[in-house]
Amino acid sequence: MRRLPTFLLLVLTALATAAESRPNIVFILADDLGYGEVGFNGQKKILTPNVDRLAREGLVLNRHYCGNAVCAPSRAVLMTGLNPGQAPVRDNADVGLGEQIPLPAGIMTLPNTLKMAGYKTGAFGKWGLGGMDSTGNIFQQGFDHFIGLTSQWQAHSHYPAALWVDDKLTPLNNGPQGVPGHGGFPAGADVNDPANYAAFVGQDFAPDHFIRGAEAFIAANAKQPFFLYFASPLPHVSLQLPAEDLKVYAGKFPEDKPFAPAAKGSYVPNRTPYATYAAMITRLDKDVGRILAALEKAGVADNTIIVFTGDNGATHDVGGVDTKFFASAGGLRGLKGSLHEGGVREPTVVRWPAAIKPGRRSDLTSGFEDWLLTFADLAGIKPSGPTTGESLVPTLKGEPQTRVHPLYREFPGYGHQQAIWDGKWKAIRTEMLKQVNQTGKVTTQLYDLDADPAESNDLAAKFPEVVKELEAKMAAARRPNPKFPVAGLDPLPEAKAKKKAAK
Repeated sequence: MRRLPTFLLLVLTALATAAESRPNIVFILADDLGYGEVGFNGQKKILTPNVDRLAREGLVLNRHYCGNAVCAPSRAVLMTGLNPGQAPVRDNADVGLGEQIPLPAGIMTLPNTLKMAGYKTGAFGKWGLGGMDSTGNIFQQGFDHFIGLTSQWQAHSHYPAALWVDDKLTPLNNGPQGVPGHGGFPAGADVNDPANYAAFVGQDFAPDHFIRGAEAFIAANAKQPFFLYFASPLPHVSLQLPAEDLKVYAGKFPEDKPFAPAAKGSYVPNRTPYATYAAMITRLDKDVGRILAALEKAGVADNTIIVFTGDNGATHDVGGVDTKFFASAGGLRGLKGSLHEGGVREPTVVRWPAAIKPGRRSDLTSGFEDWLLTFADLAGIKPSGPTTGESLVPTLKGEPQTRVHPLYREFPGYGHQQAIWDGKWKAIRTEMLKQVNQTGKVTTQLYDLDADPAESNDLAAKFPEVVKELEAKMAAARRPNPKFPVAGLDPLPEAKAKKKAAK
């Protein structure tokens, strides 16, 4: 038998060792989770023991920002590594059959980047960036395996009629139409009778399929690098949960106000909204624990980097949610839909036993656009296209790091908004459409987040030179997109401007 030359053998051995040393990547994305809704950020009423374990054993990013203030544009930033002023999807919008604006074909994405590096890629949960018949097809965008829903509108029900299992739409045991995510309480019915809520809870809970799929994916790919994207639809309303998961909060909260709206377009009724909302977050936490257990069982937990975060801040008080009762924003200003801190600063923790010392916290400003470059660095590959992010590898490894470029956000929804974070400073513009219609110009607020994380003291008048500098940086951070114009920055279609001005 002919032996390989010693040099070639050493090279092959080195390559094999390098491949084995690359970490597996698990990205857990909660849906509408507030900054204060986890124990490690001070939550007292909702139990999150597994997420808190991640925080004890890993690194908490105190100032980590989701991609945008609502679902689809936030996820687009994560998937493309581009800030909202350059990403191809910048707002929520339905595009037929409840699907959302698709990612374009041929764009660089996080899963495609890792796939080129030899990673097996799997997604479980909510996609929201294009249906199977669009350019946003989840397989064309880089995933090898998928169990979930492509439409975020369909994900408003946790008991849908069917799920995608790879490229096949697979029926669930919830009837041919599934359980609705929206529906009014029966007219004249007793709001305190549990039987009147039965129609809004099904038999086949979609998140059960997502977590089982994730566990199977880990087991099947333990001998090669993998990227697991676990995009849970929890705790996004509607408030729906199996009775077994609800037991932990039975009798814990005052439930004197059942959520029983008459309007059919509302999120579905719920007799115990406080207990159900808390239990949905605890159920998400339970799934985090199951992922940890699956990694340990597969023998890959030490060299797996787990990121836990959320796609935007806690939802408004709709669907039975009471964010004041749970202190969901953790003392920050704003909720979902706002570029104030409570709408975009997310509870974020990173666990990687092989490289991250436990129990650390970092105040480095970071955002969703940073993960593509970070994971590419860890995978030993260069992204194939431009990114506005910065690698967080130094921070993960405990090395000093200062952000080179400001973090930028814009959002042509909820009144049109724009914000930038640069060191301790944050400049933000809100109600831009209203201001343009009333005065023809927009004003900028300025906050010192080191001294005032609640954004309660506007310093714009005191530091006009800082405002001017940050306004210039905001202008430089974006590329106008006629599909997503921002009032005061871009020309608005005349019909759209008149329609919005009338509201």
